[in-house]
Amino acid sequence: MLRFLLKKLPAVLIVIAATSIIAFLLPRLAPGDPATALAGADATPEQIEAIRQATGLDQPLVVQYFDWIGGVFRGDLGQSYLFNTSVGELILSRLESTLELAALAAIIMIAIGLLLGTLSGSPRSRVSRSILDVINTVMLATPPFLTGLLLILVFGIYWRLLPVSGEVGLIEDPNAGIQYLILPAIALALPQAAVVARLLQTSMLNVRGEDFVDLARAKGASPRRITYRHVLRNSLGATVVVIGLRIGELLGGAIVIEAIFARNGLGQLAVASVQDRDYFVVQALILGAVVIAVAIQLFTEIILAALDPRIRLEA
Repeated sequence: MLRFLLKKLPAVLIVIAATSIIAFLLPRLAPGDPATALAGADATPEQIEAIRQATGLDQPLVVQYFDWIGGVFRGDLGQSYLFNTSVGELILSRLESTLELAALAAIIMIAIGLLLGTLSGSPRSRVSRSILDVINTVMLATPPFLTGLLLILVFGIYWRLLPVSGEVGLIEDPNAGIQYLILPAIALALPQAAVVARLLQTSMLNVRGEDFVDLARAKGASPRRITYRHVLRNSLGATVVVIGLRIGELLGGAIVIEAIFARNGLGQLAVASVQDRDYFVVQALILGAVVIAVAIQLFTEIILAALDPRIRLEA
């Protein structure tokens, strides 16, 4: 395991270094000047220049980059121009909302994806298989924002079973918090679950044609044992990789879902920061998203090796 992680370390460092440069340059490619936005419409050129000097925006880009990345290594992500507070504290204040949403969505995605994929990849009648295919296709074709709007109409307005906007922290009030989370988490998870299910179904159908499955069948193994002991286990490798990639996409998709359900998470913060050219917040969010994606990818490869002994982490 340690050897595997050490082999991955150079690539991880290169990706993070390249991402830090892109995260630094990307907000500055957009038109506009944060100093002008901070100074207001009636500010004089002297006032704008004073703000540029105070915030370090008058420095060359190379100096600004190394000041920022040096602060990141010291645990200082900078100061938000828009909220006039530490970027680290600002992100932490919004992190709980997004993590709760992404975590519940990931659980729902994995549960529905594995269940639907296993059912679709198991021997069934033509009618049952057609129904499962229709369910999967509808989930796959419906984008999260449309699923969210449909859930709001059905469960929030027509039946009034669950709240459709706002949020309550799970730590503050678990009962109320989960009610505010269910609809946005389902909206976020269903399309991703359909992808997981479709891939698992295809893998299971391919594995069913392997010789060792025929051998197990010839030995008299029951259909249930063949499905869960031989077919499903040998089909999970690619599925685990996709689940890891989809969890990263859940964090990105949370931006749209947070807007629809009026949740005050990192997605809303990212949109506000881009609109107001809050450089340090945008940089920290981009860099953090890539670091999380890399960590999930490494974790996925470790799980993949644990599921399939033919794969060695040292390879």
